[in-house]
Amino acid sequence: MLTYHVLSGRVLKADVPVGTDITTVQTGRFRVDSNLVITDARARTSRITATDVLCTNGVIHVIDRVILPPAAA
Repeated sequence: MLTYHVLSGRVLKADVPVGTDITTVQTGRFRVDSNLVITDARARTSRITATDVLCTNGVIHVIDRVILPPAAA
């Protein structure tokens, strides 16, 4: 579940691709709109509440809800 929340590379707020599919390291997909709302593969939404928390191994963007991969078929 954790890797569904991780992107490859260093993605700052200014670099977040708005309105297009974003692929996670687990090969899941979600979208972020211009209001920083994430829509996951199950059409659930999560808001980004803090951005650009710099760490030694990447960048953290805090969200208010877990995003989920597609339901198993």
